[in-house]
Amino acid sequence: MGAQKGKDLLLKVRNELGAFVTVAGLRARQIAFNAETVDVTHAESAGRWRELLAGAGVRRASVTGSGVFKDDVSDALVRQSFFDGTIETWQVIVPDFGRIEGAFQVTSLEYRGDHAGEVTFDLALESASSLIFTAA
Repeated sequence: MGAQKGKDLLLKVRNELGAFVTVAGLRARQIAFNAETVDVTHAESAGRWRELLAGAGVRRASVTGSGVFKDDVSDALVRQSFFDGTIETWQVIVPDFGRIEGAFQVTSLEYRGDHAGEVTFDLALESASSLIFTAA
């Protein structure tokens, strides 16, 4: 993947009509994939090197973002999802890489504002099931 504009990474959520809508004017965003390992090293492991069990362990994705909500509807959608503790279907679109889609839960939602500036927010999502990756 070559150089891309950061503003082209989009975060969308499925609304009550089943359509994906861009959540906010994100100024910074990040997606991270992680996998835990399962260590199966034993006394007879060759040279006492660690051995890992392939295909085991927990995989997860975390999405974080900060910015300004683009409208009252997207603000209400994310806020209600957090307070209800619901798991919604989200999309993360990474240009020239692909689209990640799946169930996520809003695990953190913070608001802040400066005296001479707009109200901004920070958002964190954690994957809640398997994800679908579609290459660009």
